Amino acid sequence: MMQVSQNTAVLDRATDGNALAAGKAAPERPFLTLWWKLVDTRIGVIPVPIYVILVALIAGFIATGKLPTEICMVIAILAVCGYTCAEFGKRLPVFRNIGAAAIFATFIPSYLAYKHLLPDQLFTVVTDFTKSSNFLYLFISAIIVGSILGMDRNVLVKGFLKIFVPLAIGSVAAGIVGTLVGMAMGMSAYHSFFFVVVPIMAGGVGEGAIPLSIGYSEILHVPQGELFAQVLPPVMLGSLTAILLSGALNYVGKRRPHLTGEGRLQPAGDDDLHAPAHPEMTGASAVSTLAAAGITAIALYLVGLMCHRLFGLPAPVSMLFLAVLVKLLRAVSPDLQQGAYVVYKFFSTAVTYPLLFAIGVAMTPWDKLVSAFTVPYMVTIVATVVTLMGTGFVVGRYLGMYPIEAAIVNACHSGQGGTGDVAILTAANRMQLMPFAQIATRIGGAITVTAVLIVLAHIV
Repeated sequence: MMQVSQNTAVLDRATDGNALAAGKAAPERPFLTLWWKLVDTRIGVIPVPIYVILVALIAGFIATGKLPTEICMVIAILAVCGYTCAEFGKRLPVFRNIGAAAIFATFIPSYLAYKHLLPDQLFTVVTDFTKSSNFLYLFISAIIVGSILGMDRNVLVKGFLKIFVPLAIGSVAAGIVGTLVGMAMGMSAYHSFFFVVVPIMAGGVGEGAIPLSIGYSEILHVPQGELFAQVLPPVMLGSLTAILLSGALNYVGKRRPHLTGEGRLQPAGDDDLHAPAHPEMTGASAVSTLAAAGITAIALYLVGLMCHRLFGLPAPVSMLFLAVLVKLLRAVSPDLQQGAYVVYKFFSTAVTYPLLFAIGVAMTPWDKLVSAFTVPYMVTIVATVVTLMGTGFVVGRYLGMYPIEAAIVNACHSGQGGTGDVAILTAANRMQLMPFAQIATRIGGAITVTAVLIVLAHIV
C-alpha cells in the first residue's frame, strides 16, 4: 500500500511537471486548469488574482488611515493604477489605435489629482516618491543604454548623423508655419512665435519652459512666474498633440508597411534593436549579466550627471553620447550587450505605464493643459506639430530613412521633455527610438532656446 501511494505521488509530480513544461494543467484536474487560466489572464503584466489582492490591500491601507511609503507599496500603487488606466485606453474603439493607452495613463491621473479625486494619502505617496527618487531617469537610462547597445554599431552612426537633417528643417518649417497660422488666428507674430511656437519646441518643462521663461524675464524685465505661466500651456498641449499624431502614425504604419521599419530608423535592416548573436544566457550567469548591465546603465547616467555639474550638459545627453562611445569602441562584451537589451525590454514592457501614471499625478498640471484649449492656441499648436512631423516624414523619406520613424522622432521635439518622449514613443509603440528622441528633445530643445533668446535680445 505504501508503495502504491509513493508511486501515485511520483506520478502526480511528473504529471504536474509535464503540465508546467507544456504550459497547461493536467486534464484530470479541471479546477486547476481554470485557476491557471485565470492566473495567466493579466491586466498589463499583473495576473488577475494578484491584481484583486493588490487593490484590496491598497484600499485597506488607505482605510486604516496610514498608507505605507516604502518602495514595495509604491510599486504596487503605480502598477495597479498605471495598468488600470492603460487598459481603459486599450479597449476604446478607434482611439486605442492612436495611443489612447498612453494618453489615459498620463492624463486621467492628472485630472483626478487636479479634482482631488485621488485619496490624499495616495497622491502624497506617489508625488513624494516620483519627485524624490527621480526614477524617470532610471527608466530613460535603461532604455537608452539598452537600445544603443542593441543596435548595429555602423548604422548607429549613420542614423545619428542623418536625424539632425529632418530635425533642423522641420524646426524651421514649423516655426514659420506656426507663426503664420497664429497671425491668421488673430495673434501677433511676436506672440505667436515667442509664446506659442517656440515653447512647443523648447524641450519640455525643466529643460525648456523654465530656462526659456528665465531668459525672457531677464530680457523683457517681466516677472519670471508670469512668463512661465504663458509658455507652459503650449508645452503641455503640444506634447498631447504629438502623442495623438504618433499613435495615428503607428496605425498608418500597420496599414502601409512600406512606410515604417517598426522601430528601425533606416531600411538597411541593420539598425533595428536586437539581441546580439551569441548563445542564450541561462541560470546564474544570466542573472549576473542582467545585474551587470543594469549597474552599467546607472554608472553611465551618473557620469552624465557629473558632466552636467561640471559642464552644464544635460545628464541624459551626456549619457547618450557615452553609450554611443562605449558601443563604437566595443568597450562591452557581447554578453553585456545582450544583458542591456534584456534590461531595455523589461523596462519598456513592465515600467512604462506605471511611470506614466506617476508622471500624470506628480508632473502634469491639468489646469495648465486646459488653459491652452482656446481655438487660436489649439489651431496654432496643432499646425506647428503637424508641420514638424510632416517635414520629418518627407525629409526622412528623401534621405532614405523610414518616414514614419523620422516623423515620430521629430514629434519628440515637440514633447514634454523626457516624460513626453516616453508617452510619445509608447503611443507609437516604438520605444527603441529613445536615443534619437533624446537628441530631438534635449539637443534640439537646447538649440531652440539658445537661438531664440539671442534673437529676442537683439530685437527688444
